[in-house]
Amino acid sequence: MQILSAEQIREWDAFTIAHEPVASVDLMERAAEACVEWVEKKSWLHFDYTVYCGKGNNGGDGLAIARMLSQRGCKVTVHILEFGHKGTDDFQANLERLHECNVPIVFIQDNVFHPIPKGNIIIDALFGSGLNRPLEGIVADLVDFVNKSGNTIISIDVPSGLFTDKSSKGNTVVKAAYTLSFQVYKTAFVMAENGGYTGQIEILDIGLHKDYLEQSKDAFFQMTDEKFIRSIYKKRTSFSHKGNFGHALLMAGSYGKMGAAVMAAKACLRSGVGLLTVHLPKTGVDIMQTSTHEAMVSIDKDEHCITTLPDDLLKYNVIGVGPGIGTEDKTRSLLPAILQLKKPLVIDADALNIIAENKALLQQLPAETILTPHPKEFDRLFGESPNDFVRMEKAQHAAEKHNCVIVLKGHNTFIAAPGTKGFFNNTGNPGMATGGSGDVLTGIVTGLLAQKYSALHSAILGVYLHGLSADMALQFNSFETLLPSDIIKYLYKGFKSIITEKKE
Repeated sequence: MQILSAEQIREWDAFTIAHEPVASVDLMERAAEACVEWVEKKSWLHFDYTVYCGKGNNGGDGLAIARMLSQRGCKVTVHILEFGHKGTDDFQANLERLHECNVPIVFIQDNVFHPIPKGNIIIDALFGSGLNRPLEGIVADLVDFVNKSGNTIISIDVPSGLFTDKSSKGNTVVKAAYTLSFQVYKTAFVMAENGGYTGQIEILDIGLHKDYLEQSKDAFFQMTDEKFIRSIYKKRTSFSHKGNFGHALLMAGSYGKMGAAVMAAKACLRSGVGLLTVHLPKTGVDIMQTSTHEAMVSIDKDEHCITTLPDDLLKYNVIGVGPGIGTEDKTRSLLPAILQLKKPLVIDADALNIIAENKALLQQLPAETILTPHPKEFDRLFGESPNDFVRMEKAQHAAEKHNCVIVLKGHNTFIAAPGTKGFFNNTGNPGMATGGSGDVLTGIVTGLLAQKYSALHSAILGVYLHGLSADMALQFNSFETLLPSDIIKYLYKGFKSIITEKKE
């Protein structure tokens, strides 16, 4: 699924109007009908509604929704922000239609607002995705008033006050329980900082012309979905053998952190890698060999941390480095030698922190390298970011500059790569916010990279499976009880859901 900016949405509307053809007011009618049908499916037609409208096209949507709710027997009151000027043509057309339904209309001209009856559902249609400045004055007061009402709020298009393509931090924004948006996700919806505003996001199909998306594919962010994941997944043949699926090397673990190495190893094996060797300090050998029978081990000469490279490096297709290795001086000095091997790498955790202390190492990253930082690790590598939008832009720039794939972990994990706009992931849940989840991801992605997936596809597929398996593990867990080992346990279900074609 594509993710569009506010300008791209406007272009798509105009493209549809020109190529279908359809009048803009009729497109507004479709949007309103889709919203009311959603309300009907929720069995919410017995509620009373308070509808707040601006005088732009978002307000026109609100007026059309109010009319249709009234026609279905709902008690509706409309409140219109009065700016002293005429609304857009489509707003005015819908205002005339609403007058014919005898729906009460209140014009808001000051900050003395009518009380909202308890139990009423609020429809927020003040401002849509075209907003480009913070709310202030009476408008900001109204939004604060609505937010404090305690009533359920349904925002149309976007919560009023929310910028679509830049950060809204510090702004006054409607805090919706539901956001009913049209056709595709907006960029703001995948930013963690906006989760407190959007509530549950519902994407409604209003029949915008599909040819617009086809002609501008490279211009859009992508949200990974089942269709895309199936298109990059490699099915196994009956004549496959372990040599077809690569030999991965994991450099992981140190005294007190062998759990990270074990989780990464188990996840790598469950990702389908043909062979796995784990290079680890002496202290971890018994732990690894008793917990992970399928993994081979390469033993470092040091008792407590990794200080040397394993022998016979030519036999490994890829190297995953970082989980639990620590930042001892002896380990830190080894990282440049790993980069000089010129093998595809997955770099995580302590290895990222070592690079952050010597950023010149970023210039030495081999081709097909994947970095998997969480936001704090990313900021240490590339500088602090004031908000999610800036961090995403930095990830895009860094991926191009250093010719690598960056997996910026978090809600809707963002994957940046050279030559692409970027991908957001749509699987996963808050139960994954616990130590060890990143080690599991490193193992999965390393295993996929060894199986000759490209770095980009390894990252996309790995992140998707990581989140999907965590979602499936919730069948027998809560957010609080979910463990990284549960993600590994349910990886088979994640793979099966990709392999099994759904019947239409």
